[in-house]
Amino acid sequence: MGGVAALGAATIFGAEKKHYQHSIGDGQLSPLFTLIKDNSVVRTDRAETIVPWWSFTKTVIAAAALVLVRDEKLALDASLPGKPYTLRQLLQHRSGLPDYGGLPEYHEAVAGGEEPWSRAVFLKKANADKLLFEPGHGWQYSNLGYGLIADLIEQTTKQNLNDSLQSLVLNPLAVMKTRIALESADLKSVFMGDEKDYHPGWVFHGLLVGPLQESALFLHRLMTGTLLTPSLLDEIRKTHVLDDVPIGERPWVKPGYALGLMRGPVTGGLILEGHSGEGPGSVIAVYIAPEEMGHPTAAVFYSKMDITLVENFAVTMLINENKDD
Repeated sequence: MGGVAALGAATIFGAEKKHYQHSIGDGQLSPLFTLIKDNSVVRTDRAETIVPWWSFTKTVIAAAALVLVRDEKLALDASLPGKPYTLRQLLQHRSGLPDYGGLPEYHEAVAGGEEPWSRAVFLKKANADKLLFEPGHGWQYSNLGYGLIADLIEQTTKQNLNDSLQSLVLNPLAVMKTRIALESADLKSVFMGDEKDYHPGWVFHGLLVGPLQESALFLHRLMTGTLLTPSLLDEIRKTHVLDDVPIGERPWVKPGYALGLMRGPVTGGLILEGHSGEGPGSVIAVYIAPEEMGHPTAAVFYSKMDITLVENFAVTMLINENKDD
């Protein structure tokens, strides 16, 4: 099935197109998307729009940490100073650290337009001093863990997170328009979907914003290029399979988490790697398909909170690209 760029949501969702559209301004908006292959854009719809990358930021942070491992400035499997867990365990959400995402007061504060908590308050309210399990013996998605990786990157480079990510991974991969947003004013030129008054400080590990197209280019160039050594590309793909995660209508057959990558088989027989993310008012999914397909890479952004939609949209684009070939 071809013609995704021309037909947009109609190609992928058929008669359900109207269900997935919503009014914005004077018209209707279907998902923004782009498809990259061989380092070139092959299909696109409004993908130059600057959007929040939400938890795809974790993939960029993970890549930066692995560049420091490549340069022998960090170690994957040594316990961090004064901590019982390793960098690998933080990257894979196996450190035992809790998260703040389930705290009602967090969601109330964000919805109420309050100023973001300090890092100390985040850690205290999430009870970060009390691990949920012995490191390496469980799995718990943790934004706190990625915030600590961001701190570690800053301490190692002696630069702030934005400058660190620019120098370690974004500039080397020619991703030039993406940056960390620090204040509400930094989101004025960013398409935030239904959210109008968000402060990026509520994302503990930092929030990248940039053209949707650059998210796909970043993942494609990271996974097919030479920024990471072959051995580190093997490490980034080592996957902890998640047996008890509710899937619903999301496309995952056997979900897993690698080092900053959601990874596993999906409906249609592909094994995908990348990351989804969501925040107030919007969702994003960025995934790359296997080498035997030429590593096509899809990025999809939707201005409603519907993670199932963007993941299935991305999977269908990648499957269709394989059929077209």
